[in-house]
Amino acid sequence: MDEELRSLTERLRRESGGSAAFDRLVVTEDPDELAGVLTEPGQPLWARELAAFRLGLAGDRRAFESLVLLLNHRDPPRCAAAAYALSRLDDPRTARAAAALATNELRVAYALHPVRLLAELRAPESVPALITTLERRLRPHDPYRRVALACVEGLGTLADARARPVLHEALAHPSLAEAAVHALARIPKQR
Repeated sequence: MDEELRSLTERLRRESGGSAAFDRLVVTEDPDELAGVLTEPGQPLWARELAAFRLGLAGDRRAFESLVLLLNHRDPPRCAAAAYALSRLDDPRTARAAAALATNELRVAYALHPVRLLAELRAPESVPALITTLERRLRPHDPYRRVALACVEGLGTLADARARPVLHEALAHPSLAEAAVHALARIPKQR
């Protein structure tokens, strides 16, 4: 069993209280049954998350909307699981959704996983969204240093020359300086 699936299964088993419905969703091979959980009224969050995660890993795009909602959840393990499933879903809407979540200042407290997902996707939206998010995090006394650090690391992973100016700005921030040095070193020199 995939490590992420095992971790999610253990967490959701506790949330479900070990219900028979949980046991059924863990073992079903019927994608329509899983998709039904996403649309049936009154389904608990753990059931929707399990169904969306399993559908996402299977590449079933019916999970997209649910996974995006979970990516923006206040609970970090839900966000991490959603990001993992979205990265494997191979849906062309994923990068746009992650970019929208990463750059939404009203939800910046939950932007860590969308930022990391953007770096992993390497989509056309990734670099502009990470630059925008990082620029906003470089304000004095910004409380979202983990988001800023994830942006710096992501821009280093993407090694795109457009990130050079914002990474130079990040050098002035002690909590970001080391990561910015490494990120800048990964960007090919201009000729």
